[in-house]
Amino acid sequence: MTGRAPLVIAIDGPAGSGKSTIAAALARRLGLPHVDTGAYYRAATLAVLRAGVDVTDADRVTATVRRARIDRYAGRVVLDGQDVEDEIRGPAVTAAVSTVSAHPPLRYHLVELQRAEVGAAGGVVEGRDAGTVVVPDAPLKVWLTASPAERAARRAAQLGPADSDAVALHAAQIAERDASDAARMVRADGVVEVDTSGRSVEQVVAELVEHAIAASAARGGGG
Repeated sequence: MTGRAPLVIAIDGPAGSGKSTIAAALARRLGLPHVDTGAYYRAATLAVLRAGVDVTDADRVTATVRRARIDRYAGRVVLDGQDVEDEIRGPAVTAAVSTVSAHPPLRYHLVELQRAEVGAAGGVVEGRDAGTVVVPDAPLKVWLTASPAERAARRAAQLGPADSDAVALHAAQIAERDASDAARMVRADGVVEVDTSGRSVEQVVAELVEHAIAASAARGGGG
């Protein structure tokens, strides 16, 4: 991307649609930072849980997270100097993250951190409000989708055994989280929708690279 205008790509979509995997692969392909906004909310949730704070108390939640230090290095999350990448993906954080992330003061604070991670050349920013809140001026905004069954199977495979019972459990959890997040899952104007069902990461990334080239050219960044 050297010599071109900064390219910021926002990738949104529901849980299990492939946001994190696709965004990380696309960022590597384009040589851009990968900003995982969801990781910030998970790290914030872990900080709150460790502090024993009521997750419904917006003021105490926000104060707790403001005192914490959240960093990301080489795709891993560090909370107060400790690598917590694996812990923030666990069931305790997953169960509480929607409640914690719903507090507007907390979201405002974390958005500042997320924007700071975008580099001079741009970045691939992924999360449920990447294109509407974090980087609303991004020249390329993508909404990833996938069938409910595939989303549940992917989540089960990520977290452990992917047998029928596990898939059914994750399907129920995804439906519950979608319902909880419905008010915030707003598609940005001009979004490009990409269905990842039955497609490899390489296939989806190749399509997005073409969109990125077009977006860069439209902004005067060259071909």
